[in-house]
Amino acid sequence: MQPSLSNPLRIGLRQERVISPQSLIIFGASGDLTHRKLIPALFELFLQRRLPSEFAIIGCARRPWTDDVFKEKMKSKLSDKISDNPKEWEIFSNYLFYEPVDLQERKQVKKLASRLSLIDKKQATHGNKTFYLSVSPNYYASGCKALKEAGLIDDPKKSRIVIEKPFGRDYSSARKLNKIVQSCADESQIFRIDHYLGKETVQNILVLRFANTIFEPIWNRNYISNIQITSSETVGVEDRAGYYESSGALRDMLQNHLTQMLAVTAMEPPGKFDPEAIRNEKAKVLQAAKLADEINPWQCCVRGQYGKGGDITSPLNGYRDENGVNPNSTTETYIAAKVFIDNWRWQGVPFYLRTGKRLPKRLGEIVLTFKDVPVHLFESTIINPAPNQLILRIQPNEGATFKFEVKSPGSGMRSRPVQMDFSYDESFGEPSDEGYVRLLADSMLGDPTLFTRNDEVEAAWKLYTPLIELMENTPWKLPTYKYESGTWGPPEADQLLSRDNIFWRRP
Repeated sequence: MQPSLSNPLRIGLRQERVISPQSLIIFGASGDLTHRKLIPALFELFLQRRLPSEFAIIGCARRPWTDDVFKEKMKSKLSDKISDNPKEWEIFSNYLFYEPVDLQERKQVKKLASRLSLIDKKQATHGNKTFYLSVSPNYYASGCKALKEAGLIDDPKKSRIVIEKPFGRDYSSARKLNKIVQSCADESQIFRIDHYLGKETVQNILVLRFANTIFEPIWNRNYISNIQITSSETVGVEDRAGYYESSGALRDMLQNHLTQMLAVTAMEPPGKFDPEAIRNEKAKVLQAAKLADEINPWQCCVRGQYGKGGDITSPLNGYRDENGVNPNSTTETYIAAKVFIDNWRWQGVPFYLRTGKRLPKRLGEIVLTFKDVPVHLFESTIINPAPNQLILRIQPNEGATFKFEVKSPGSGMRSRPVQMDFSYDESFGEPSDEGYVRLLADSMLGDPTLFTRNDEVEAAWKLYTPLIELMENTPWKLPTYKYESGTWGPPEADQLLSRDNIFWRRP
């Protein structure tokens, strides 16, 4: 039995594929990601009538929970969403099961295999399984080995593995992890997830470029002067200090999320809309990417760490004052880098990437700034007329804005900047799905289009290897500058662009 949809527009607009019968097994089910993202995404898929009736969700973790305890834990975490759909939740909760499993214990993994067989018969899932590794990156390799030894991923047509980021800590560890994972499963079974690629606006870049004749001819070095890619957060490290201290902004955001957005923005048109054709073009971009100054890489990167901020009524801690953080930590919570792509389309066009915590706005956007007109024929309402810009908003309020000049009302010929705006919410009458909704569905459908292939992962790590080596071997060459919480990062990040007579966009 599936729920009815109260919004008829939802049925009319969505032409979605229905997921085949299967079991989704989530390792790390007691963790934050499961109740914040995965279960809500699965419940949303259920509300959209995209989950089959022959389905099961098996949570696995070391905690000695039962099926009923797991259901109650998830219910308490999703209370707001459930309050609007109480009957639907009662039906959906019948899909939920739990099995205590330590991935390091072979006996427990084999016991899981027996439990999955029983659930398979009960739920009629036809032996199809998707394993989601929402565990510490330290367990990716051993987890895959354990699944292989238990015979759970032997059939490439019936089993697949979803692996969270970060996939490795550097180029050498990513290569090593790829070899181990690929020794356990075929590459077609491996889904390295990056939730940014599940966002509608990132996917819309492909449609914007390749379904409209007006954009692709000017999407190159002849017309574009620079591209800025930003992902900013207003929150601090919160309860992730244990992970973040060993990660930092480079490994947590720059190497994966921002670099994947760069690849989608800069890729060549694929020969056809095919998963491997698209991933081939993304891989080529990353293999052609290089730091703007490979000889002196510290010249094209700025690291920052948030300090105290706020006001008397709402003070904000500095990073070193957060629980679990080393009081002498040099871990970066902000990073900005300048990258070139060494190919015909983008030769000489700088790509500026930045990400940080405790910045003024929660934001994800790609800004393409076009070259200035060769001659300014008209007076302007501003001293230096702004060049045309195409702004792709990843979050929040997903959509796009195009900024251009028009005649200002009145006598004379004065120009002024205006903008045309597109919003997903306003245009389609409903908010776009959260990234995990799309990516979970695609992984269970076996569609790898929005997942990172092994060569993409390695190319992305290789790009930042000079910076990682500096941070680990000669950190004084790439210092961590302080910035006040609630500001747009350290002043040194502004200087990274001002040397090129360019400025960061301040949304």
